[in-house]
Amino acid sequence: MFTPRRKIILTGYRGTGKTLIGLMLAERLNLEFIDMDELLEARAGQTIREIVAGKGWDHFRMLERDLLAELVCRKDAVISTGGGAILHQEIWKLLRQTSLVVWLAADLDTICRRLALDEKSAEQRPSLTDSDLYLEVAQVLSEREPLYRKGSHLVVDTSHRTAGEVAHIIEKTIWDDEFLRGVEASLPKDQIFC
Repeated sequence: MFTPRRKIILTGYRGTGKTLIGLMLAERLNLEFIDMDELLEARAGQTIREIVAGKGWDHFRMLERDLLAELVCRKDAVISTGGGAILHQEIWKLLRQTSLVVWLAADLDTICRRLALDEKSAEQRPSLTDSDLYLEVAQVLSEREPLYRKGSHLVVDTSHRTAGEVAHIIEKTIWDDEFLRGVEASLPKDQIFC
């Protein structure tokens, strides 16, 4: 069942504000906040970097896919996904039917600047391509942007907005009945029973 006021999924590349904006939204809407990366690390007892170093990216993606599947029927939450969660297209289609999915986008320069300033990000997440930061972000964004676009109901550019401004835009959107009717009409007619 489509529950856009009770479950919001935030997707997008690292450095687009998913965690900070998710925390703000959850507080404003009185919903639980779930950061998928933090939950995966807590369950594994390791950082993502340690998981990938020990068992590889394929193992991490399997853990991520399994957690996404758990969240399909979850309600009353704002969920910040990892940047690569969009790769799990079979499950993502189900998430789109049960949630309002918001793509937090930002331009390449903004993402690279934010990542370079965030020491925690470099410690937690290993490189995906072993390229320098700018080349890696450019390459991965070009691969994922079509998936983010196709997999989201709403796109908000965070490049020149504060987290509070972005949270306000999303909050305003979830109370726009006309927008939500349009989203619901675009969903597949086969029901998911949660």
